[in-house]
Amino acid sequence: MWCQRVLKETVRHLSTRRQVGVLFDVDGVLLRGGSVIPAARRAFRKLVDQNNNFLFPVVFVTNAGSCQKHDKAQQLSHLLDVQIAPEQVVLSHSPLQMMKSFHDKCVLVSGQGPVTHIAQTYGFQKVVTIEQLREQHPLLDMVDHNRKPTSPSSPLQSLPQIQAIILFGEPIRWETNLQLLMDVLLTNGRPGCEYDTQLSTQLPVLACNMDLLWMAEAPSPRFGHGMFLLCLESVYRKLTGRQLQYEALLGKPGLLTYQYAEQLLRRQNHNRKLTTVYAVGDNLMTDIYGANVYNRYLAHQHAAMTNTSKLVAQGTGSPVMMEEDLLSAAQCRSLLVCTGVYNPHSPLPGDKNSGVTETVFHGHRDLVLEPDLVEPSHVVEDVEAAVDLLLQEESSV
Repeated sequence: MWCQRVLKETVRHLSTRRQVGVLFDVDGVLLRGGSVIPAARRAFRKLVDQNNNFLFPVVFVTNAGSCQKHDKAQQLSHLLDVQIAPEQVVLSHSPLQMMKSFHDKCVLVSGQGPVTHIAQTYGFQKVVTIEQLREQHPLLDMVDHNRKPTSPSSPLQSLPQIQAIILFGEPIRWETNLQLLMDVLLTNGRPGCEYDTQLSTQLPVLACNMDLLWMAEAPSPRFGHGMFLLCLESVYRKLTGRQLQYEALLGKPGLLTYQYAEQLLRRQNHNRKLTTVYAVGDNLMTDIYGANVYNRYLAHQHAAMTNTSKLVAQGTGSPVMMEEDLLSAAQCRSLLVCTGVYNPHSPLPGDKNSGVTETVFHGHRDLVLEPDLVEPSHVVEDVEAAVDLLLQEESSV
């Protein structure tokens, strides 16, 4: 206990020189379903001072999408026994507030939870749900015979033409959502019409959360929204012969999510530049892949800034750099825990010595498998070991 206090004091003293931020995944790192992983409470006792304030800027980055950030902050505060503000939470759909060009379009939303309210909170003005679409066109949903209409429906107020689709997360009735989403895509937003599989353009699709799998209380991972996207892509390609195109893929491992999360870290740090961002996660395909993509991006930014500075110093360049570039962290280090999706006994993607003849890649279709991107900076037992590691690393700098 005395050693821990000394370590904290050392880290706090160094924080005036080194600015460090920490990104925590939630499911599989801190929680398994609604239960706290025991190491999580111990980890957070080491991350706060005697006044229960965090030693470093901390942001929770989760691909959950069926709630709002104040609800997630309240849940985490209660379970981890530490005060967490909504401004410390990034959900898979958080970057939607930056996509202002779609805010005045009529959007169809798919998922569960208060998706209409979430969309409106981000600025979307015309929101239609799958259930509203089904009520408007009751003859479209035919899989469940018990839900088929037994008598002609009374005319409802006509819905506007759908101009874009937002996929918040895995829905409850996959068959209904797959059917109606295809009806919208293949009629250019007019699901009451016949299909036109030769459409020259496709409605914009914004998908949040690419997780193929996630960890709850079950002994093995559960299907995530990435599995639903895989089904939707397969059906679309089977019917049209073309690949479904995405206007945006949001949530981890997307670069936009990490840029947004770093902005929140900097705000906690009084807008001072961070030297290192530690990203703690349990999923190679989202947490580690995303953190490594971000680290690569930061390295490119740093190299570009260095070259620009040299040219300016030589009088041969113009000092034109974005403020975000100047404030970006120097590096992002990925810490992989073994309490969630990752199984230390399973072969890594692309491992030629695994004995598996075909590479198993659980990332999204539009991601590229590169061995470096799924190689964590460190593999540790649990989140407490991750916190011990980062505290030790920062105290030894």
